[in-house]
Amino acid sequence: MSKAFTRESDAPEEELDAEPAPPPGGKNYITPAGHARLKSELKMLVEIERPELAKTVAFVSSNGDPSENADYLYGKKRLREIERRIRFLMKRLEIAEVVDPRNQDRDQVFFGATVVYRESGGAKYRISIVGTDEVDPAHGRVSWVSPVARALLKAREGDTVSLKTPAGDRQLEILEVRYEELK
Repeated sequence: MSKAFTRESDAPEEELDAEPAPPPGGKNYITPAGHARLKSELKMLVEIERPELAKTVAFVSSNGDPSENADYLYGKKRLREIERRIRFLMKRLEIAEVVDPRNQDRDQVFFGATVVYRESGGAKYRISIVGTDEVDPAHGRVSWVSPVARALLKAREGDTVSLKTPAGDRQLEILEVRYEELK
């Protein structure tokens, strides 16, 4: 039984796992904290992770034929992943429009609002409307383009809005609208 070995190409892989782009013709709204996180990640990748990994790959390569060396193969693959992430972060930061929630209109629901609402069944929810790069459902952070955020946008405390879902329309009563620094 013969085994065929192939050399891993140094060509960049297709970006199949690319993260979502802003809505067509839309803005890439982001909070100051979200913008700072993206910048921090980019800086860490460019100044620390990529140079250290490049040194490792160069060292392994200098020790002979790297084609069968797992450290070399993993290192090259990880370098490509880092390069893709760097390109992605640079594009996202380039089109980012930073919006500080503390500077928003206090009466209506807009980007950056923290909203407490009650569904018709009585359940209460607290969400913060953030950019697409900041979504964190575990902490109640939803994208400003999500269905629930779109239903809440421009409403005021005391209003009831309709959220269309596959299971039917749900009525959401807005109990509180706050604008605070989101960390």
